[in-house]
Amino acid sequence: MAPVARRARGADPEPPPLRALFYYLPNGIHMQSWTPATEGPGYEITPILSPLVDPQAMVDLKGDVMVLTGLQNLPAKPEGPGDHAGGTSAFLTCTHVTKSETDINNDISIDQVLANAIGEATPHRSLQFGTANGATMGNCDSGYSCAYTSNISWADSKTPLPKLYDPQVIFDLLFSGFDPAATAEELAKRRANRLSVIDYATDQVETLQTKLGKTDRDKLDQYLTGLRDLEKRLTAENTEAVCELPAMFSGAYPDFTTHVDLMTELMVLAFQCDQTRVITFMLENAGSYRDYSFIGAQGSHHEISHHMDNPDNFAKLEIIDRWEMVQFAKLLQKLKASPEGDGTLLDNCVVFLSSEISDGNAHNHNNLPVLLAGRAGGQLTPGRHVKYGETPPLSNLFISIAEMFGVPVDGFGDDGVGPLPNLKV
Repeated sequence: MAPVARRARGADPEPPPLRALFYYLPNGIHMQSWTPATEGPGYEITPILSPLVDPQAMVDLKGDVMVLTGLQNLPAKPEGPGDHAGGTSAFLTCTHVTKSETDINNDISIDQVLANAIGEATPHRSLQFGTANGATMGNCDSGYSCAYTSNISWADSKTPLPKLYDPQVIFDLLFSGFDPAATAEELAKRRANRLSVIDYATDQVETLQTKLGKTDRDKLDQYLTGLRDLEKRLTAENTEAVCELPAMFSGAYPDFTTHVDLMTELMVLAFQCDQTRVITFMLENAGSYRDYSFIGAQGSHHEISHHMDNPDNFAKLEIIDRWEMVQFAKLLQKLKASPEGDGTLLDNCVVFLSSEISDGNAHNHNNLPVLLAGRAGGQLTPGRHVKYGETPPLSNLFISIAEMFGVPVDGFGDDGVGPLPNLKV
């Protein structure tokens, strides 16, 4: 894909806007190969974090990333089994959910707190990306609704926001409104084709509603809400094109790595073109069973993560987790390579990465693997390992992020009471 450049602005441009990106990894992390032994700016790069500093690939992101250890998300603890659902539902809400396949009840996620505050400035209030669709009904983890394992973005307690995962659909959604090579008739036809699919789905759901009981009707109402939100986004006019588009884009992906690469390209493009300032990305749905044989880790990721202290499983987990960091490093490198203002696009971002659990065998929700990248326009001091000894709640970090965006919050989730210290020195 050709590089994307901003169009020239006035002589005295406003400071670049801040962006937030929340990046989800499934099944936890092999923490022994993740956690630096030393604190502060002199921390060593561990095996899993090694893709952040790769001289052969001309990557040096250590100074752009903060490693945070000691944070916990205790509201994620499930009622009995179900840590993947509990952890994923609370990933950005820090809210405990009750075990049910039909009666979902979460809370607003931090990305939507930001979207409610700054979303009107861009064509899309927020974007929810992933590499797979996900069911919104049924049992996906020990009696927990699939809505909890397939979504990390929540508009409110009853409304998970579905992910977009087809790169070509995303590209057309974001940029068909100002494609310089397309005629008005062609653009109208594209929108009509996409809307016809949504209309068909809506009609089918509305017909089905007449045959269901109240509980199932409520579930379908939530699904319809997501469809109608997508319809609004499809019919919105993209009136302000603030970037030059790639000469060509192909959404075809013959393998998983290519799929992730395309999603990475689109996330960066969405920020560069100011299509949105808030993005969530799920590398996989919770409890992913993907086989990583293509990088030498044979077997189901989920089953390998239940390592039982087996050295062979540890070795495979390190391979998988390092591959995940390679993908994350690609994202950060692209953001860093995009000039903006007196710095880079990454300088004006807050990029949060974590998983729904810490250790895949213990299924614990304390000492979570957390990376925070970017500088938030000078409000963060990356390049450090910050170890929190008092196990503060993850929700306090989200309070800090909200404040960076000028959004005052008294609390967040079930246990957030105030901003997290030591994010800037």
